[in-house]
Amino acid sequence: MGKSKQSNQKPNQPRKLSKREKRNKLIVYLMIIAMVLTTLTAGLAAFI
Repeated sequence: MGKSKQSNQKPNQPRKLSKREKRNKLIVYLMIIAMVLTTLTAGLAAFI
C-alpha cells in the first residue's frame, strides 16, 4: 500500500497568510488581551 500523505500540504514552503487569516489572528490576540485586562481589573477591584 502507498503512503498516505495530505496532498494540500507542501513541505518546506512558507505559507503566506491571507488578509482574512491575518485579521482573524489579530482578533484572537485582541480577545486574549481583553481577557487578561478584565481579569487584572477584576482582581484589583477585589482587593480595593
